[in-house]
Amino acid sequence: MKLAVLSRAPHSYSTQRLRAAAIQRGHQIKVLNTLRFAIDLTADEPDLHFRGRRLSDYDAILPRIGNSITYFGTAVVRQFEQMDVYTPNTANGISSARDKLRANQILSRHNIAMPPTAFVRNRADVRPAIERVGGAPVVIKLLEGTQGIGVILAPQVKVAEAIIETLHSTKQNVLIQKFISESRGRDIRALVVGDRVVAAMRRVANGDEFRSNVHRGGTVEAVQLDPVYEQTAVRAAQIMGLRVAGVDMLEGENGPLVMEVNSSPGLQGIEAATGLDVAGAIIDFIANQVNFPEIDVRQRLSVSTGYGVAELVIHAGAEQVGKQLGELGLWDRDITVLTLHRGVTVIPNPRKHVVLEDEDRLLCFGKLDEMRSMIPERRRRRAKVRKLSKEHMPESSS
Repeated sequence: MKLAVLSRAPHSYSTQRLRAAAIQRGHQIKVLNTLRFAIDLTADEPDLHFRGRRLSDYDAILPRIGNSITYFGTAVVRQFEQMDVYTPNTANGISSARDKLRANQILSRHNIAMPPTAFVRNRADVRPAIERVGGAPVVIKLLEGTQGIGVILAPQVKVAEAIIETLHSTKQNVLIQKFISESRGRDIRALVVGDRVVAAMRRVANGDEFRSNVHRGGTVEAVQLDPVYEQTAVRAAQIMGLRVAGVDMLEGENGPLVMEVNSSPGLQGIEAATGLDVAGAIIDFIANQVNFPEIDVRQRLSVSTGYGVAELVIHAGAEQVGKQLGELGLWDRDITVLTLHRGVTVIPNPRKHVVLEDEDRLLCFGKLDEMRSMIPERRRRRAKVRKLSKEHMPESSS
């Protein structure tokens, strides 16, 4: 295959390892500076230019988009997607993972366990937010921080309030997060490729430092993940729309707590700690996907007029509870059930004999009007259009 790595750091360890692994396997590979692309929207079909010339054909790209160029970088990735060039990490996935608040919102919606977190802007809401996450000590995180920068441990409520007030005064957005004391300055980095964890390491903070990032002086060691941790890491990455990702997890009392999903994970630390060819696993995965790529099913299926993808929720006490899926008559109404979500379990292509339970969620494709008719409407009073009073009308000027 012909692969392009989108990176502004051609001499970094990760880029060099990906390049070497691709060449070793007989692939063509180029490292292209993301900022040298120009998006062409003038032609009949989507196109890209690189260094002033029309870009040649590529089978796949591997985006390694730096934090400082997220907006432009994801625009370039999106253009590649429009050109049907395979990418393991979508533009939406990269931008969602880069935004810590957005990532937390998405993951929490899909029952991924995380440290209790709050986001506020008004000074009066800070103390109640600290109490909701479990009280001091709390961790304060800048939304734009990376590599442990902008992560502060506040031991007392008043200290936390002072720090947050200062950051807000400089127009910074912050998350307030419970400090997981049992993690003791340790976390797990799982490197997800496709539907499996190919390598994992434990990072341990140095001395009194509570941040375990290698850039903060932390040490690393290989670790064999418990299946629960592995499943959590894979689900978190896939929910974010990423097929190559580093998933950071804390070891909580009740299991893994996801801290962050990184769309451009570094390879040096994890290859050194585990002795595994992580770069080779990434290249092999991309090569296998080129001839049979995954697609954004919502985007592709929504182009048919009147048809689309929607989620039907079986609420507690609904008449569908206890019935078999086939009894709902969905197929007769031109509705196909793609997956059934039950808690943290996903059942693809569920059979008609599956018995429905409270809070099951059916991801369906079909006629939107038919699916809409299955949802009970909430009664609303029709608002009357009031007559415009003359005293409220502006005087006309001539």
